[in-house]
Amino acid sequence: MRVLRVLRERRGRDGGARLPRRLVQLCAGLVLYGVSTAMMVRAGLGLGPWDVLHQGISEHTGLAIGTVTIMVGALVLLAWIPLRQRPGLGTVSNVVVIGLAMDAALAVLPDVRQPVAQTALLVCAVVLNGAATGMYISARFGPGPRDGLMTGLHRVTGRSVRVVRTVIELTVLAAGFLLGGTAGLGTVLYALTIGPLAQVFLRVFEVPGASPGPVPPGLPVRADAPAGRGAGGAAAGGI
Repeated sequence: MRVLRVLRERRGRDGGARLPRRLVQLCAGLVLYGVSTAMMVRAGLGLGPWDVLHQGISEHTGLAIGTVTIMVGALVLLAWIPLRQRPGLGTVSNVVVIGLAMDAALAVLPDVRQPVAQTALLVCAVVLNGAATGMYISARFGPGPRDGLMTGLHRVTGRSVRVVRTVIELTVLAAGFLLGGTAGLGTVLYALTIGPLAQVFLRVFEVPGASPGPVPPGLPVRADAPAGRGAGGAAAGGI
């Protein structure tokens, strides 16, 4: 009886008691991620690598960039099958919610033309993106489709996460740029700051007692790091 009581208490602390907060944190983080990406689009100074690709495809298809984000995420998720990756609630939510939130935010955010305003909007967007990343990763519901692709390729190829990540993101960045996506100051700022920002917010939004998980690719590793979207290293592209 004592063993059963201990198990119930542990399950309550680790799952049920924290589940509402984790679900709220997952949803809020994904929505804010989409909003922050929309802010970067309106700033017009450059996007993260995957969003450069999404924007480039959007330019050629006429589809909203959020819709493209959902479609690309779904296609990337299909690539998990031969890699034998297992999606979680956070993975599926990532595919859908970020794109919907991005399109909704773009519908209300105005274009920004003045350089000072563009720069201010870009900085706010990157910081918000870091906070959103920390929120939804700390909820520990599974990796996003793009980070799962990275870690899956890392596992099957034996290459380091950083090498696999770099190759994938340079490839999508080049493809997106050739398709007309915006790469520039925002792309560089995002690449340099999203890892440190996300690491700070991982600690801020950490859920005590939640099951441990791997650290997102590219983020600094610490012994008690919250769950993430892959092993060993930075959440860029974020999704």
